[in-house]
Amino acid sequence: MIQKPPTGSTEFAHREMSTTLPFGNTADFDDAARGFLGAWEPGVVRAADGRVVWESDSYAFLTGEAPATVNPSLWRQSTLVAKQGLFEVVEGIYQVRGLDLSNMTIVEGDTGLIVIDPLISTETAAAALALYREHRGDRPVVAVIYTHSHVDHFGGVFGVAVQDDVDAGKVQVIAPEGFTQHAVEENVYAGTAMARRAGYMYGAALARGPQGQVGAGLGQTTSTGEIGLIVPTHDITTTGQTLTVDGVEIEFQMAPGTEAPAEMHFYFPRYRALCMAENATHTLHNLLTLRGALVRDPHVWSQYLTEAIDTFGARTDVAFASHHWPTWGRERVVSFLSTQRDLYAYLHDQTVRLLNHGFTGVEIAEMIELPPALTDSWSTHGYYGSVSHNVKAIYQRYMGWFDGNPARLWPYPPAELATRYVGALGGIDRVVELAQAAFDSGDYRWAATLLDHAVFTDSDHGPARELYADTLEQLGYGAENGTWRNFFLSGATELREGNFGTPAVTAAPAIVAQLTPAQLFDSLAISVNGPRAWDLDLSLDVTFTDIDTNHRLTLHNGVLVHRERPADNTADMTLTLTTSRMLGLLGGDTTSPGADVAGDGKVLQSLLDVLERGNPSFNIMTP
Repeated sequence: MIQKPPTGSTEFAHREMSTTLPFGNTADFDDAARGFLGAWEPGVVRAADGRVVWESDSYAFLTGEAPATVNPSLWRQSTLVAKQGLFEVVEGIYQVRGLDLSNMTIVEGDTGLIVIDPLISTETAAAALALYREHRGDRPVVAVIYTHSHVDHFGGVFGVAVQDDVDAGKVQVIAPEGFTQHAVEENVYAGTAMARRAGYMYGAALARGPQGQVGAGLGQTTSTGEIGLIVPTHDITTTGQTLTVDGVEIEFQMAPGTEAPAEMHFYFPRYRALCMAENATHTLHNLLTLRGALVRDPHVWSQYLTEAIDTFGARTDVAFASHHWPTWGRERVVSFLSTQRDLYAYLHDQTVRLLNHGFTGVEIAEMIELPPALTDSWSTHGYYGSVSHNVKAIYQRYMGWFDGNPARLWPYPPAELATRYVGALGGIDRVVELAQAAFDSGDYRWAATLLDHAVFTDSDHGPARELYADTLEQLGYGAENGTWRNFFLSGATELREGNFGTPAVTAAPAIVAQLTPAQLFDSLAISVNGPRAWDLDLSLDVTFTDIDTNHRLTLHNGVLVHRERPADNTADMTLTLTTSRMLGLLGGDTTSPGADVAGDGKVLQSLLDVLERGNPSFNIMTP
């Protein structure tokens, strides 16, 4: 792919930023290097078939001063996050960082190991555990703790534990209440759309380098190995709850509805160490992640940080999290947590204040400035979340998508709107001419707006596509936010090379297998092609032999409704099978044995005929 150099406007903006930020403060570099014991060498992790699922060595270019193609603040963050290896947090607690998007933390008990957040993939988690054992000895894993319900904190569990040992009681799996429900639903219901957009968010199709992917702010990128899930054996339900695992006491604080719908913090009195999950990292986090999710609550988030400070601050010597590097020293820990708390509280309170003055989310995002005491802290910078899109998320949480202006209540969809704008401006060639003038002046935001309309009017217009790609590239070079950079550069890539689809999918078989019958039938309901099912009126009993339940499914008016109720021979058809066989059937396996049918056998096929899978290669840059 042909890539362009930075323009003078981009270089000027970077020089200006370099003079305003405290680059002389190297405390984060000291903390990120502290306790280093050794790296995984070479920094490549492979699947059983030889496929590379992780390659930290590809970020070796992240040294020295920032090149002109990368925002200097993002370059600094990426350099820190790319550090890979095993680190001692305190004697008895160790972290493997830089072998996946997230960290894996290992706590030494009396006889074995407690593993916290086993990364995304089986392969990277196994490599992380092997690196620990290389330096600390071959102790067995006796427990796994999931801090919250996102895949980068549980997907690699098969790399550190096996289901048989969990079933036999040799390994505990501990998680916050509601973990399994949220872990499954997030990766299945809207999983196709989220995964496609996650390819943009993490720059999965971008080459790594100064003109490509340099990281995602929270971590470098996502691994692409086998994703697994072992259902928790022990739910944490209340703040103040304690649990002793292999002689190590753990005190828990519930924090639901923060960075994840099911999340918790916990404290180790033996080590005077506090795990903050993903609620206090060295970046402003997302209130609405760009891949898509439910809007998170910054007000509740800040309150749980206050509670953590009050509950644990005076007795904590080190705080660590599921991303980035720890913070040592009681006063520094309290200061760090307080800064993070104030960050989310300020964004919440000021956004709500301004929306009550009638400003919209887009307007507020341009108005809000953080206090100097917050901007002077590197940990508040928007490397993963941003002030801009977080403010819009807060507005959305309270007010929804509509800003109250009736002219915006019923707008045209993008392609029809684009055609009308381009016509009003004098045709597509004139729009490209105006966009070129905006580009030449460094007004890339306006150029992108114009070219978006141009490409949605004629997606094959070569000059529009080329200039649009160039514009997004400059926006990417200038972005302090890692995920914004990846979005801009991914858009440029697809304009130049075509649709790259979905490089990684999180709706893995091990996750889908944990769907409850209700979740399974909910996922079917959102797969029904409504118009094709308008004329169908059918009922189906599904009797699961392995869990001894029956569900009545009805399809009427294009709506699939399910109820748990006893089978009574009144359904058009009865299907008797195990839950695993049902998953196989819905996956397209209609020939394997194990499914008994009674009644009208055409009913099932009629249902299957109106189900459709999501499109993992839907267009983003063009209609």
